[in-house]
Amino acid sequence: MATCFWLRSCGAPRLLLAPPGRRLRPCADCLRPTVGPTPGRAQLRSYARGPAGLSTELLRTDSFVGGRWLPAAATFPVHDPASGAALGMVADCGVPEARAAVQTAYEAFCSWRGVSVKERSSLLRKWYDLMIQNKDDLAKIITAESGKPLKEAQAEILYSALFLEWFSEEARRIYGDIIPMSPKEKRALVFKQPIGVAAIITPWNFPSAMITRKVGAALAAGCTVVVKPAEDTPFSALALAQLANQAGIPPGVYNVIPCSRAKAKDVGEALCTDPLVSKISFTGSTTTGKILLHHAANSVKRVSMELGGLAPFIVFDSANVDQAVAGAMASKFRNSGQTCVCANRFLVQRGIHDSFVKKFAEAIKRDLRVGNGFEEGTTQGPLINEKAVEKVEKHVSDAVSKGATVVMGGKRHQYGRNFFEPTLLSNVTKDMLCSHEETFGPLAPVVKFDTEEEAIAIANATDVGLAGYFYSQDPAQIWRVAEQLEVGMVGVNEGMVSSVECPFGGVKQSGLGREGSKYGIDEYLEIKYVCYGGL
Repeated sequence: MATCFWLRSCGAPRLLLAPPGRRLRPCADCLRPTVGPTPGRAQLRSYARGPAGLSTELLRTDSFVGGRWLPAAATFPVHDPASGAALGMVADCGVPEARAAVQTAYEAFCSWRGVSVKERSSLLRKWYDLMIQNKDDLAKIITAESGKPLKEAQAEILYSALFLEWFSEEARRIYGDIIPMSPKEKRALVFKQPIGVAAIITPWNFPSAMITRKVGAALAAGCTVVVKPAEDTPFSALALAQLANQAGIPPGVYNVIPCSRAKAKDVGEALCTDPLVSKISFTGSTTTGKILLHHAANSVKRVSMELGGLAPFIVFDSANVDQAVAGAMASKFRNSGQTCVCANRFLVQRGIHDSFVKKFAEAIKRDLRVGNGFEEGTTQGPLINEKAVEKVEKHVSDAVSKGATVVMGGKRHQYGRNFFEPTLLSNVTKDMLCSHEETFGPLAPVVKFDTEEEAIAIANATDVGLAGYFYSQDPAQIWRVAEQLEVGMVGVNEGMVSSVECPFGGVKQSGLGREGSKYGIDEYLEIKYVCYGGL
């Protein structure tokens, strides 16, 4: 289990040490000479010494397979997006490790499927309890590897844990049916049985919640899992493995195989084509989802996917402007705009347009603060990497070149290369990139419209449909628009819709299936019909 030697030498009070007999491997940033002051390094030092020191027990770097921590032949660095410094070296698993993990999960499934629902429920509840007990350390890991402000990371951990609690309860509610039949001598029974090994492929923007939302349902159903976390944020998945082990989840039921970006394609293909894998669950881009679907199709695997979005946020003339602005702030700028359900296009009716833009700009200036996620008061952390920043720059540049007006922000923030100013654009038109591409950053483009029909047409003129939001005080309009928006989730006078009790998922090319809620566990169950005759 390697860790970053430079962080250790800076006095981080709770960083993981290498086990006896294994030498610490300094990360690349530790060896790189520094000329002049480097703000990123200074920022990393400030929280490595302080209360944000990462837990020695939870900061793991090896893969976790069959209840054991296993090193790989190679490692890859994980970087702090706020400073660019390497946080540590993580096991870089390849196809052989992926196939070995699947084999282990399959062997574990043969016994896990027979464990009573009461026991599965109890183990998930213990895992939940451990997450709550370690919530602060888990949140610090999220902030360190994703840059997310610490308060948001803390909220994510609570949200993550609630999925384990929810599915610990749903495990005991997997009901079958008895169906009345015409022949008196026959009875029809319907059973629900676990589907098998599930390959779980998760993104970096919610490195804990996207795991528990899938894994909680899978384990409750009686499935076992192999998790491939995003290369940017593997520490959260590995920390969850440590707690799952402590909770008594049997060896091989929860497995984690981190890998670098260079190996991600091959590992993903291996998971999707392995005959022992019965289910693929993926959250990420639509482009990657289509590739995985293609691989899974050859063996007709069960698939659920939560893919890209392009969420419209509609403000009608009848809306309460202050309420709409508050919802816009919550929807757009959470995690610096790096969520798949955040508002991507703001459609504002002409009569209320100027008032909304003015108040939106005032709220951005008043309430948002860019900085390191560990700093008190930070609401906007870095984007995950420079490529993400370049995409926001491209969208802003394209919009301005086509006539959009920059009301707020519009450029990189002086704090560091992965930081971008919260940006508000007006005079945006449908032909601009930000109107038909998902930005995934702190950019709020405002499009003016005249009629309800026009707004709905603009909102639906896309091949994706994950979430949509609108603000109105007209009851009839609320019913009409909620029914006509072509999305899987609708927020009416509400900017945040995610909840463990409610189904999460999209329509069109935004995905397949649903996660969370009572429906989420069905994604990991097969329905078996038994005809019992001769009675």
